[in-house]
Amino acid sequence: MAASKGGWCLCELLRLFYSLFFPGLIVCGALCICLVTVLWGLRLLLQRKKKSVSASKNGKNPTVIAFFHPYCNAGGGGERVLWCALRTLQKKYPKAVYVVYTGDVNVSGQQILEGAFRRFNIRLTCPVQFVFLKKRYLVEDSQYPHFTLLGQSLGSIFLGWEALMQCVPDVYIDSMGYAFTLPLFKYIGGCRVGSYVHYPTISTDMLSVVKNQNVGFNNATFITKNPFLSKVKLIYYYLFAFIYGLVGSCSDVVMVNSSWTLNHILSLWKVGNCTNIVYPPCDVQTFLDIPLHEKKMTPGHILVSIGQFRPEKNHPLQIKAFAKLLDKKVAESPFSLKLVLIGGCRNKDDELRVNQLRRLSEDLGVQEHVEFKINIPFDELKNYLSGATIGLHTMWNEHFGIGVVECMAAGTIILAHNSGGPKLDIVVPHEGDITGFLAESEEGYAETMAHILSLSAERRLQIRKNARESIRRFSDQEFEVTFLSSVEKLFK
Repeated sequence: MAASKGGWCLCELLRLFYSLFFPGLIVCGALCICLVTVLWGLRLLLQRKKKSVSASKNGKNPTVIAFFHPYCNAGGGGERVLWCALRTLQKKYPKAVYVVYTGDVNVSGQQILEGAFRRFNIRLTCPVQFVFLKKRYLVEDSQYPHFTLLGQSLGSIFLGWEALMQCVPDVYIDSMGYAFTLPLFKYIGGCRVGSYVHYPTISTDMLSVVKNQNVGFNNATFITKNPFLSKVKLIYYYLFAFIYGLVGSCSDVVMVNSSWTLNHILSLWKVGNCTNIVYPPCDVQTFLDIPLHEKKMTPGHILVSIGQFRPEKNHPLQIKAFAKLLDKKVAESPFSLKLVLIGGCRNKDDELRVNQLRRLSEDLGVQEHVEFKINIPFDELKNYLSGATIGLHTMWNEHFGIGVVECMAAGTIILAHNSGGPKLDIVVPHEGDITGFLAESEEGYAETMAHILSLSAERRLQIRKNARESIRRFSDQEFEVTFLSSVEKLFK
């Protein structure tokens, strides 16, 4: 009796689902049609707005080229790519209109350009229009203590919408890694879109960290200790990686900055037919002008680090390894040692990070040997590099490492992390001889620094010469050639 009753209930339930299937299908279809209609209407509206603006300029329709770079006033390697890309395009297409979408509302456009010249020694040949975005806070990681990747990516869509409402370009290039803006500008704005990827928003390495329950700056300890939470996060990462691949595949042209980034983008975006490696432009020539035999600034040794004060740069590892080095050298070295951390601060979070690093150096008792140089001018950066013996880099899986190249060009002996771009593209043998060193742990860094300092002056000079010869392939001139070759499709 009970079995027959259960069977009757199941039949009734199936009938209910069947009766709702076609109405539900019709409703879903109608909603999809409405959505497509609204999106198409928005596209037509934006195109009409764009034509009216163009027609007002003496009847001419110059090509509008826009870069999406919300932090264009920061002093990192990504910003150097932006300014070099703009300079390169201005040489090739001087009659085009150039636009930069930025969230740096606390400074003027002229101040931004002056900052680019001061920090990177780059001066543009044509005017640039800055579109100031007020909703940059939507892509700040501090806004999303949980589900940070998803929060920032959704936030970038709203920020991109704000940008699109103010200016509809012909060519749109995301130069900062906000892939979720690509379908917005391509399908709603009707733009030809390209992207320069410094670092994939999510990578297979990040998936491995969560899968293996390893602690990292993006994988908290309480998650690694809980198998259930680790599985939930892994599912979240896989779903996000799938969506990231979909939006990234919308790009007509994809440029990546290293072999490491290329491998990850090919596995996620699957657009190998339009993806090229374009090594970031490094101001190699300026640093190559520093004589290798130049006498050091002090009778001791200076160790320098170049990089924005972001968590993934892992500056604490540098200070801890330096403290171990001091312990090793205190009894055997007659020379003084100093660690100089040079970098840019984008916001209050970065400034807080610097203060935490200062406290760390105090806790380790090395504060007298550690200096911090924030947002310094280019000439001052050059002076520090010219007087340094060792250049330090500690970021795990750094996408490329412009700071690494600059250190090598300036004549310092580089000690970089044994991963990512430095391992695959930069600190590689040149004509069979070493160009620098790699390490991973505190002890490894400390031992390698001690080894470098113990080398003879002649051996250090030979390593520096090898390094200089090997990094000429990362010059501004090489960037201009490969960049123009890659973006040519966007201007046909």
